[in-house]
Amino acid sequence: MFHSQRLVIPLAALLTGAAFTTGAAADELNIYSARHYDSDQALYDAFTEETGIEVNVLEGDSDQLIQRILREGEASPADVMMTVDAGRLWRAEQEGIFASIESETLAERLPDAMRHPEGKWFGFSQRVRAIFYNPDNVDADELTRYENLADPRFEGQVCIRSSNNIYNQSLLASLIAHHGAEEAEAWAQGVVDNMARDPEGGDTDQIKGVASGQCDIAVANHYYYVRLLKSDNDADREAAEKVEILFPNQDDRGAHVNVGGAGVVENAPNRDNAIRFLEFLASDEAQQAFAAGNYEFPVVEGAEKSDVLESWGDFKKDQLNISELGENNPEAIKIFDRVGWR
Repeated sequence: MFHSQRLVIPLAALLTGAAFTTGAAADELNIYSARHYDSDQALYDAFTEETGIEVNVLEGDSDQLIQRILREGEASPADVMMTVDAGRLWRAEQEGIFASIESETLAERLPDAMRHPEGKWFGFSQRVRAIFYNPDNVDADELTRYENLADPRFEGQVCIRSSNNIYNQSLLASLIAHHGAEEAEAWAQGVVDNMARDPEGGDTDQIKGVASGQCDIAVANHYYYVRLLKSDNDADREAAEKVEILFPNQDDRGAHVNVGGAGVVENAPNRDNAIRFLEFLASDEAQQAFAAGNYEFPVVEGAEKSDVLESWGDFKKDQLNISELGENNPEAIKIFDRVGWR
């Protein structure tokens, strides 16, 4: 049985050291990954088991990995870069990290919205930015759209992360795509006016804010909620049970979706292996692993979902091509700054 080599490299090593030797090897694949989920190890092992290709993994922060690949230049051993959120994939694309590739398998199995128009990167798992609320204090019929978060009726009731969070940047980027920058800025100002507290903490903290009564409404990626529901900690489960999840905009464009994605590095020494790995990520086996490991939604139609995700049934997801989220990222950051979203 084959096993992959997984290296979690500290910042100092990312900036100064080499993780892998350079040069191509017929039975090797080098992945630079900004995904920090232990469950991804199962993906690497399954790929090795199926193909005999040994996988080496370097984990680090997305921006650090981008800078490392740029510094390594044509000598970089990186074959694939994996990260989360279209905004981070776009940043890598802008730095020339990704090569354009063509794959009939990816074209057939992945929806149009999950593929970069030029084949530079692909989305393999979906993460929905959902709304969570206290059912005792909030009428769900008044909170059916992201746009409602800016309604003055919810003044002092909203918990949400800071503007430097890429998930919020992409949510605002989607509003820019659908409504234009001026209307998106008005929305962002409205959300700031409705905040129950200054932005603090991660997505889990926003959900717990609703459970503890600090706010009545929160915005977070869906899988943070599932983690609380599935936690071994009684307090976590109790917190999750106090809130309800809502998938917005079901009467129009659908809920905002972001991705975990990957692309082939421009100077990949093992290019064929890299393409083969991306095609593997679109397989039923890999899609089910994404769903089981981190409770992400599969992108391939009909792929098996985890029990909680299955219990939510089908709902409408925004079909905006995820590349637009990256393209609108700079404008989203400017808007956040102008409205004082900390």
